[in-house]
Amino acid sequence: MKVKISTDSTCDLPREFIERYNIGVLPLYIIRDGVSLRDGIDITAQDMYEYTEKTGKLCSTAAVTVADYTNSWTEWLRDADAIVHVAFSSELSASCNNARIAAEEFGNVTVVDSLNLSTGFGQLVLDAAIMAEEGYSPEEIAAEVERLVPKMDVSFVLNTLEYLRKGGRCTTIQALGANLLGLKPCIEVHDGKMGVAKKYRGKIEAAYHQYIRDRLQGRDDIDLRRVFITDSGLPDDVRARLRETVLECQPFKEVYNNPAGCTISGHCGPWCMGVLYYHK
Repeated sequence: MKVKISTDSTCDLPREFIERYNIGVLPLYIIRDGVSLRDGIDITAQDMYEYTEKTGKLCSTAAVTVADYTNSWTEWLRDADAIVHVAFSSELSASCNNARIAAEEFGNVTVVDSLNLSTGFGQLVLDAAIMAEEGYSPEEIAAEVERLVPKMDVSFVLNTLEYLRKGGRCTTIQALGANLLGLKPCIEVHDGKMGVAKKYRGKIEAAYHQYIRDRLQGRDDIDLRRVFITDSGLPDDVRARLRETVLECQPFKEVYNNPAGCTISGHCGPWCMGVLYYHK
């Protein structure tokens, strides 16, 4: 049986994996001045930052539609026997629910709620794709992804709260207080929802390195197969130093530096960074 893995653009997986495993990716929509643009196709994160800097306004986002899912899956099923769709957290987007509605029209499409974002759920997509290539059934793939969901550790450090403030996700007073105190909040994802964890002080790169040590150093409960260091726009030299710190803390077999797409970058703003990995 040929199983195709489907997901959406918020998984932030590097192009090399999408092409290697023929993963079907449906883009969310970025709304700029009333015009709907496809995430990563019609607009980039840098385009969004430039728009916000110029106008003071944020782009908004919209979910993948039921029709988008229906049309894409119909096409993909001409060459596949079944589809397993790994969805962006149902707590953060309507995309998952739209996928479930669309799946009702098919007898061979299974939707799994990742309860994660960015490469947190990108890791789940990647493991599903590896299983599909190895010949596992749709039921086996879906069951394993669901087993892995609570093992995923997703967090990130914000350089600015302005994008969350403009998007209505924190108040002006909270943003002002954090900026005046030089705080860089760490956001954690639990059960599909975001919450504030530790807050760091000082310059952002120093905060990154302390955050990495806090997450990784001295731990024996981390699955060392793979880690993603995902950011919303960092220079290559900073990425290289972050990679060094990660490997000083834990000997991961695979370490990937990669940029976040428009959806995540648009909510977090520039210079956001996180390390995303599994627990044992």
